[in-house]
Amino acid sequence: MNDLVRQHTALGESDLEWLHLLVSEWQLLSDLSFADLVLWVPTRDGTRYVSVAQMRPNTGPTSYQDDMVGHLVPRGRRPLLDAALDEGRIVREGDPEWREEVPVRVESIPVRREGRVLGVIARNTNLLTVRTPSRLELTYLQSASDLAQMIAAGSFPFPEQQVDMDASPRAGDGLIRLDAEGVVQYASPNALSAYHRLGLAADLVGQHLGQITAELAPSRGPVDEALVKLASGYAPREAEVEGNGGVIQLRAIPLKPKGARIGSLVLLRDVTELRRRERELITKDATIREIHHRVKNNLQTVAALLRLQARRMDSDQGREALNEAVRRVGSIAIVHETLSQNLDERVEFDDIADRVISMVAEISPGGVVCRRNGRFGILDAEVATPLSMVLTEVLQNALEHAFAPGEQGTVEVTAVRGDGRVAEARLLITVQDDGRGLPPGFDPQRTGNLGLQIVRTLVEGELGGTFDMRPAPERGTRVVLDVPVRAHK
Repeated sequence: MNDLVRQHTALGESDLEWLHLLVSEWQLLSDLSFADLVLWVPTRDGTRYVSVAQMRPNTGPTSYQDDMVGHLVPRGRRPLLDAALDEGRIVREGDPEWREEVPVRVESIPVRREGRVLGVIARNTNLLTVRTPSRLELTYLQSASDLAQMIAAGSFPFPEQQVDMDASPRAGDGLIRLDAEGVVQYASPNALSAYHRLGLAADLVGQHLGQITAELAPSRGPVDEALVKLASGYAPREAEVEGNGGVIQLRAIPLKPKGARIGSLVLLRDVTELRRRERELITKDATIREIHHRVKNNLQTVAALLRLQARRMDSDQGREALNEAVRRVGSIAIVHETLSQNLDERVEFDDIADRVISMVAEISPGGVVCRRNGRFGILDAEVATPLSMVLTEVLQNALEHAFAPGEQGTVEVTAVRGDGRVAEARLLITVQDDGRGLPPGFDPQRTGNLGLQIVRTLVEGELGGTFDMRPAPERGTRVVLDVPVRAHK
């Protein structure tokens, strides 16, 4: 819509925002009218109309099989559009149009903002299935007529209320029509069922909705007064009401077709099961985070015990083996600590990589500097845990074997993330030092210490990637890890 309005019309940004607000709300008008809606805006030179948005009803058959957005129509070809735009009134005159052997009633509703008509909504009703309307359909149509008059007067939608259409109740979820005093004139079957879920034993018609709702809610005091006003439809608001084990979502829409409030629409939806599942997920997330926190504490305890045991070792070789085990346990503990602070099983691995680099750098034989380039990005827990161990082993191997004690040098960790637009991307990790290099005849796939065996097992077996160790182009050693990872936004 932005492109069409800016390309073809003279409307400003504030007018465009009003149209966006209208389009975010007009599914309600379409459903209540049982009709398709097409928004037409006059072009910059005033000789044509351009259709910038379209909505089909959820409550009836469509009148347009094709997408109308982007169509241009010369002024004069559709007289109802001209009359609504020029006179600023709702136009219903004329005989039904026939489209592919389907009779369609066409009406035009001017879209007004601050006294100016920005465009016209063409309301198209498929008459092929017209029958004697029920009480629900009559209530729908009357409410649609009131909303159309409010759009023509510039009093709907409500700028102060931003609606999330994915979460807000719709007409089919449940609808209650109130009079000016807040008394229920009509309640749809879904609406009545929702209030029965809250504990209402009687009918809603004839009851004051605000008072009934406050009585069904368990709270008392100032909340009741606010709830009474909301459920009475005095202002456009949304809220949730919980009682008797049920939860319903309410949305109040004051009806002011001629300026004065004549009543209200209350849309509602039973969200009991949805909220129950959300609470279960919250509890599950809290439990998972607590488990990660306890695993981290246990791993830190294990590391402390290994460190204590290492101090008591007389053998230098045994002491160093235990210190290596401490670092391996520590790398896993870092991942669990990060997971304990998240709401999902994903981590920002850059922070973990930096902490692993700092932890391993403590064993640096002298003036060796470790640094990271590039970004690892967000990784799943099942990738982050083995990858942290792999990074620990590769760095530890570089610092122990590439440099002599007191020797200056650099170890660089470079991460390059693959194409994030696909479901599975690649993560290319390079660890390169400028040390003494590999010994003659060294085969990383066959020879190596325990650390390299761990790296091969984790990369190829658990991560499904590849591992290679080769001489660097100028000096030192380059380790290349290629790991498949799932893309995350």
